[in-house]
Amino acid sequence: MPQRQTPAAANRIAGVARDRLEKLAAREAKRFAAARPRTRAALAAGAGAFVDAVPMHWMKDWPMPFPMLVAGAEGATITDIDGIEIDDFCLGDTGSMFGHSPEPVARAIRRQARLGLTYMLPSPAALEAGRLLTATFGDFRWQVATTATDANRFALRVARAVTGRPKVLVFNGCYHGTVDDTMVALVDGQTVNRPGLLGQFADLTAGAVAVEFNDLAGVAAALAQGDVAAILTEPVMTNSCMVLPDAGFHAGLRRLATQHGALLIIDETHTLSSGHGGYTKVHDLDPDILVVGKCVAGGMPTAVWGLRPELADRYVAVNANRASGHSGMGTTLSANPMQFACLVATLAEVMTQDNHARMEVGASRLAAGLSRVIKAHRAPWHVVRVGARVEFICAPSPLRNGTEAAAAHQPQLEAALHVALLNRGCLIAPFHNMMLVSPATRKRQIDRLVAAFDEVLTELFA
Repeated sequence: MPQRQTPAAANRIAGVARDRLEKLAAREAKRFAAARPRTRAALAAGAGAFVDAVPMHWMKDWPMPFPMLVAGAEGATITDIDGIEIDDFCLGDTGSMFGHSPEPVARAIRRQARLGLTYMLPSPAALEAGRLLTATFGDFRWQVATTATDANRFALRVARAVTGRPKVLVFNGCYHGTVDDTMVALVDGQTVNRPGLLGQFADLTAGAVAVEFNDLAGVAAALAQGDVAAILTEPVMTNSCMVLPDAGFHAGLRRLATQHGALLIIDETHTLSSGHGGYTKVHDLDPDILVVGKCVAGGMPTAVWGLRPELADRYVAVNANRASGHSGMGTTLSANPMQFACLVATLAEVMTQDNHARMEVGASRLAAGLSRVIKAHRAPWHVVRVGARVEFICAPSPLRNGTEAAAAHQPQLEAALHVALLNRGCLIAPFHNMMLVSPATRKRQIDRLVAAFDEVLTELFA
């Protein structure tokens, strides 16, 4: 029988007394609002032009009382319109993982702007970008998209076309992209439509099957049905509380995909933090399709997807025999010359081994500092790091799958922590306490974040 919670335990969230948490949250919300009179005035005057008062609806997920309006960003610092400087550990939630407007990318933008922004034809930089992509990530045949969601959507079309199968296998939790096909969950062992998908009218389970991360037996059972075209996975689950792969998990995925005639798609959009070439190169993984987005062009909206040469040949053959009509792949503005200029600048001068090494050192310092604070306050929490990506998780033990990650997520506690850290000059990602260290991040910024974290936990756990 499940144990009944004591009254004291029921009044705590991840070890924090509810009354302390509510007191902190209320005070920090007032402090945030009081510090930003210009922001409040600007929003009152101009936000009515947008649906939901912001340009993108998910911006409402930020836990601050109202959106922060950015005046500018440089390196690892954001300045809002009230003149408040913030140490930025969100970094556009990976889009600016190498810092805001790296100088080589800014130069490339200025130079390309004089040559034209888009013309539906390749530039010489496209050829150089292809060479650098292969040198960085491995032997693939590349295509360019605008977002990783688009890249994954196109990759799934290729997978279904070459295998003749309808389904994609995804892992239970919160996949980072917004491809409809992935919006399923695992409930009581059954794949179901994930709740919350706006305007959903189709049964997505007809084209998808969900399995728990780190469950190779579940993967094998799903693939044995013979209807799965591809496994689509991140090397590390990142859009839930972070979940690391078990030893041998990725080797098992590769073996099972080959055995059952399915393709293996690995999305490195978040795990580029792992090191030069991403998790795939650092850990010698072997996907059939590799997807990279967000920071691959230094913050310019760009994603790439690469096919192994033998798969590229199969795709070309299928595409050549396709009946005339629209393939459903590609957009007018994808693969534009500005993207290629920024790709070349980023791959050649920004996404370097030296910069990754610098980021690793800083992230290690951050992870050690946060762990030290958690231990000092005896908080039932832990810290996870993947290269330059660090996360504190409000649960005592490492997580193994999406179900455990969902249980570890504490929205009320995390929201209060987020605003409290922001009021102390430190911005972390609005989802799941994620922090990134860029090449521009300074030791003093890392130490300020650790000190702010300590100050907040002192109040919560004293």
